[in-house]
Amino acid sequence: MKRSDRLLQSLLGDTAFNRRKFLGNACKGIVGATVIGEMAALTLQAQEASTGPTKAVNGGSDTTPIQLKPRDAATERKEEPVPSPLDPNKRVRYAIVGLGALSLNQIMPAFGECKYSKPVALVSGMPDKARKVASQYGIAEKNIYNYQNYDQIKNNPEIDAVYIVLPNGMHEEYTVRAAQAGKHVLCEKPMANNSKEAQRMIDACKKAGKKLMIAYRIQYEPNNRKAMEWVRNKQYGTVKLIDAVNTQNAGDPSQWRLKKALAGGGSLPDIGLYCLNTSRFLLGEEPESVISTIYSTPGDERFREVEETVLFQMRFPSGALVNASTSYGVHESRRYRCHGDKGGWFGLDPAFAYEGLKMELSQALDKSEWRQNPSFGQKNQFTQEIDHMSLCVLGNKDPYTPGEEGLQDHRIMEAIYQSAQEGKPIKLEKIAKLDAFRGTPPKPD
Repeated sequence: MKRSDRLLQSLLGDTAFNRRKFLGNACKGIVGATVIGEMAALTLQAQEASTGPTKAVNGGSDTTPIQLKPRDAATERKEEPVPSPLDPNKRVRYAIVGLGALSLNQIMPAFGECKYSKPVALVSGMPDKARKVASQYGIAEKNIYNYQNYDQIKNNPEIDAVYIVLPNGMHEEYTVRAAQAGKHVLCEKPMANNSKEAQRMIDACKKAGKKLMIAYRIQYEPNNRKAMEWVRNKQYGTVKLIDAVNTQNAGDPSQWRLKKALAGGGSLPDIGLYCLNTSRFLLGEEPESVISTIYSTPGDERFREVEETVLFQMRFPSGALVNASTSYGVHESRRYRCHGDKGGWFGLDPAFAYEGLKMELSQALDKSEWRQNPSFGQKNQFTQEIDHMSLCVLGNKDPYTPGEEGLQDHRIMEAIYQSAQEGKPIKLEKIAKLDAFRGTPPKPD
């Protein structure tokens, strides 16, 4: 067998393509157009045939991943499963309420990676922007609403749920209206401006028999979930201290995040909430007490209505302490570390960003200290949370981060504000149960 035959056979295996056909086509002067194309097609056919048997897909509704034979040795890192999305006609259909930066930069693109969810409607006060976004994402113009006719979504059977991405002070109104319209609600965090509003949101959704989930994306992200697992199983001993920081330098003084009526507060409910909620998620416990201090730079027009910097500590029933810092007035920093009592600490830096999260691990080994950056996969955090909500709707299960989870954060934040005002620790209601406010855990990939 000539070298050319061996090459073709190695590429194509046992196929009908042979040397005689190759030479015949070559003599006709069509090697470049026909033979190379045929070789490529047959090569792909041979590769697909090598994947082995797969489970039949029935009308696109079978979400069991197709099993491919691994290319690398068993000692190498395993590949992610093949994407296995649900039939688009069977996915949970969302109306996106609010088309600001978060919706356009993160949430709308995230739907492109969703397996169980799709956007079908938009709610915006800017019709030209809404029409443009609708055309970009294939949303019918008839499914564009404004804030005045929002209640008409009740007459649209194409909408199953809404994703509310509005200023905090508007969350209650649009959650209640969505529930009254018979739609499930996924709401951005913080849940509202205060605990009273949060409770009314919960009550409205329960009365309507609809699900309410708060978009705590960190709790669905794989690296944070691994950190939670290490805390819970005492991988590096008992975690006695968590140090958490989330800061950024606010710009335009006219932005809604610096207006108390729309934001409810400053750095604490916006970015300090990550330190608070992530610590509760990692430990699974609820704090017994808080103590805090608040400071805003005199004369800084950004902080005429809301606070600039908050330092707070939380004490948990196990004895664990959380030391947290948040600010709107310094350079961006997003990180946390969990300090165990048996030769190691771990955490993320950056920890709370939309992408590029990086795990840190320090271990004491004999006379040395090993520092590593293990990775547990980079997933689109918005895709993870949206699809979890959809699975809960499809399976009629309680979301992992329901309204009660958001309500608890508001109660704790109100105690943090009270502590700073009164200059003393504030005791909280004792809650012994682990994961007291969480529902169905997210489905592992």
